[in-house]
Amino acid sequence: MKVGFVGFGRMGANMVTRLLRRGHEIVVYARRAETRSQVQAHGATAVDSLPGLAGRLTPPRVVWMMVPAGGPVDETIAGLTPHLAPGDILVDGGNSYYRDSIRRAEAARARGLHYVDAGTSGGIWGLEYGYCLMVGGPREAVEAIEPILKDLAPEDGYLHVGPSGAGHFVKMIHNGIEYGMLQAYAEGFALLHAAPFPLDLRAISRLWNHGSVVRSWLLELAERAFAADPGLQSIRGYVEDSGEGRWTVQEAIERNIPAPVITLSLLQRFRSREEEDFGDKVIAALRHEFGGHPVRPA
Repeated sequence: MKVGFVGFGRMGANMVTRLLRRGHEIVVYARRAETRSQVQAHGATAVDSLPGLAGRLTPPRVVWMMVPAGGPVDETIAGLTPHLAPGDILVDGGNSYYRDSIRRAEAARARGLHYVDAGTSGGIWGLEYGYCLMVGGPREAVEAIEPILKDLAPEDGYLHVGPSGAGHFVKMIHNGIEYGMLQAYAEGFALLHAAPFPLDLRAISRLWNHGSVVRSWLLELAERAFAADPGLQSIRGYVEDSGEGRWTVQEAIERNIPAPVITLSLLQRFRSREEEDFGDKVIAALRHEFGGHPVRPA
């Protein structure tokens, strides 16, 4: 398929590369000249404007957006829609708030456009292993872009979960669960770090991935992090939150669903910005390992 792409960052560049390797033709909008050079080095076509992007695509056009949630998504849509035609498809693969996705889908429908919200998980590892895709939107639009979805995802790694907004809702809850899992590992490794024995945290991470009920990909990443820096001395325990955890907690409150683990894990991130402990370092290291999220040097 021929696909337009907006957003050539940590995730976007790898997604473009994965699609190119599977035979898709990709046109990327990039404002900066150095980014356009990178795009072309990857084998994609680079353009310097949103109208130029639309002009290089064949109707019905497909444009995949990987831009930060909020204003940047609305600005991208505003720049694109005057140059799109009925039947064209906009895909938001970022971490947008699901209610924004519902609003955007309604506005797109009024113009005859399709809007697909594709919650995307896989971080910097997606290029090699594929991305887990949680997709919301009209069935006909999802079916039209299925060749892209199948090539981005590993086997059984994408699902049309429901109507517009459902994809980003599922991704929001996914990330809320991630907050709780990270916090549990953080607290456990903080206790191990403070033990009255000289424990090898890398070895324990490896051990737990062989037959233990707590084995996971996060533990594999913990092993990598402890191998590189056994005491995590090079980083601060400063943990950002990118929005989905807050939205998950807000949803739990609005729907009267008790979610104490996710809520407290979010509050712990706030606390990490005032004072840190070893557990905060574990979360910062793991977020860097799976998503390439920046860490603050010690």
